[in-house]
Amino acid sequence: MTNKSENSQFQIATASTLKAISGNLDNEREIKFSGTSSHLSSKEIRLPQILKELDKEQLNSLRGEADKIALKIKYHDPILHTKLTPKSELSSQIFQLAEEARIEAEGTKKLLGVKNNLQELVVRKFKEAVLPIPGNDDKEALVNALHLVIREKITGSDSPSNTSISLEKWRPWINSRIGNLLNQLSENTQDQEIFAKKTKELLTALQADIGETDNNNSNNEDDNEDNNSDQNENEDDNNSSQGESEDDQEAGLDGGADTQEDQGELDGEAQDGDSEDQEGEGEGEIASNPLAGHNQGKSQDSSNYQVFSSKFDEIVNATDLCEEEELSRLRATLDKQLETLQGAIARLANKLQRKLQAKQNRTWNFDLEEGMLDASKLSRIITQPLFPLSYKQEKDMKFRDTIVTLLIDNSGSMRGRPITIAAICADIMARTLERCGVKVEILGFTTKAWKGGQSREQWINDGKPSYPGRLNDLRHIIYKPADTPWRRAKNSLGLMLREGVLKENIDGEALIWAHERLLGRLEDRKILMVISDGAPVDDTTLSSNSGNYLELHLKQVISFIENRSPIELVAIGIGHDVTRYYNKAVTLTDAEQLGGALTEQLADLFNED
Repeated sequence: MTNKSENSQFQIATASTLKAISGNLDNEREIKFSGTSSHLSSKEIRLPQILKELDKEQLNSLRGEADKIALKIKYHDPILHTKLTPKSELSSQIFQLAEEARIEAEGTKKLLGVKNNLQELVVRKFKEAVLPIPGNDDKEALVNALHLVIREKITGSDSPSNTSISLEKWRPWINSRIGNLLNQLSENTQDQEIFAKKTKELLTALQADIGETDNNNSNNEDDNEDNNSDQNENEDDNNSSQGESEDDQEAGLDGGADTQEDQGELDGEAQDGDSEDQEGEGEGEIASNPLAGHNQGKSQDSSNYQVFSSKFDEIVNATDLCEEEELSRLRATLDKQLETLQGAIARLANKLQRKLQAKQNRTWNFDLEEGMLDASKLSRIITQPLFPLSYKQEKDMKFRDTIVTLLIDNSGSMRGRPITIAAICADIMARTLERCGVKVEILGFTTKAWKGGQSREQWINDGKPSYPGRLNDLRHIIYKPADTPWRRAKNSLGLMLREGVLKENIDGEALIWAHERLLGRLEDRKILMVISDGAPVDDTTLSSNSGNYLELHLKQVISFIENRSPIELVAIGIGHDVTRYYNKAVTLTDAEQLGGALTEQLADLFNED
């Protein structure tokens, strides 16, 4: 067969598939193969021309372009899109890419081949391009990172492998700014208008980072709400302009429309109001948004939490702090403590498994034409022989993917029985939740030195400036990553029993660290559980600042997470009541209480409000 006939057959098959997927069976648009790029208008569909020889990469790309256009015709309303598209260039670009992700999410639910073709397009796009990490004011990188993060969330497709390292930095950066909006986008892919409004909320949240504002949107929207005649005039104007530019906007060149600058300003004012309230609660001594980052440097303002130097801080794996042989020995010591609690572990796992299964399938649909025979209505065979039999089906309830992070206080005050209880607690929960299909991450926090480390030495060398902020070097320990099975990480938990590991504790920054790690995860539900024995203490920091400096910062971080973050925060106090810090907390004084307390606390976590 000649190359020409092969190309012709492939073009015919591609065109037929495009028509079938899009519903364009009446030849409303003519399909042409010419040029090197795709184009969609009201009269034609143009796909890239095939070269003389059939090349696999080229054919995959052509299939992807055809599928992309087919899904856009079927799931996209161009008039609504033009009406809602922001006017500013960067916001419009992000808005367009989010809509493309929504179309992909809707169109690939049952079409695996189409999903693979569109995945090839994304992989090819980032094959040559490098995705920079946040922090260099690269707007194109921000757009690309947002596109990939949104696409991951709402389509379930993986991002290209060569972007994984950069995305590990971008996910917490993006999630810390947009909160729960990714989940809201994922829940509204079927409704283009609601999805568009949620996307504009996302753009408003990122307005400071995007650096663009629109000037006309809110006025038009207010006019539309307050004056029906003005609304009709605006719609007529829009319709006339859309008629002239329909070809361009359907080709992906969607132009300016209304935006929502005033709404963004209102949101900003609301946030300012919240900030003022929080400052009132904290007596004006701590910054209003502790999760947005902290100041670093020598400031004369004692009202803002700051870090004198963070260059000596470290995040380490437990295996890097101790030899494998010693970890095994420490683990054996921990296992002896666990011998009497094996029954509690089994009871907890069984109770959680029953609760999770009950939440997944708990209702039935009745009076169906197929399914399981409804035994309660078998009497119809006698009483109503002319009526068909009645069937029922169990209705699947939505159950969200869940991850739990255990953040353990590794301070010196936890030495002895408290840290043993904490390690046992972490071990029980890791094993139990893993059996239930819930991922668990175990983290610890302490400092590298007693009474200040290299940060304090630098402060002394700089002449001991006033209000230095935090003056110790943080050590954040990863005992078990979320994706690592318990059996591979169990020895690492023995590190908590090692002499010399437990020093001082700066809880506020540890909470921020764990919170950002959770925000970077793709699971729908995220739970942060803190295991602590009381207030944060670092002698050097407290002696150089106000006596409640660290405690006020901790309270504000907790308040922010509990009131504004999509992450659920709970706490277990070891020997001390931590309810004065955390709204949802339980106190343990002995390992014997672990079974009952953990059973109730963890079971309650899975009760949806």
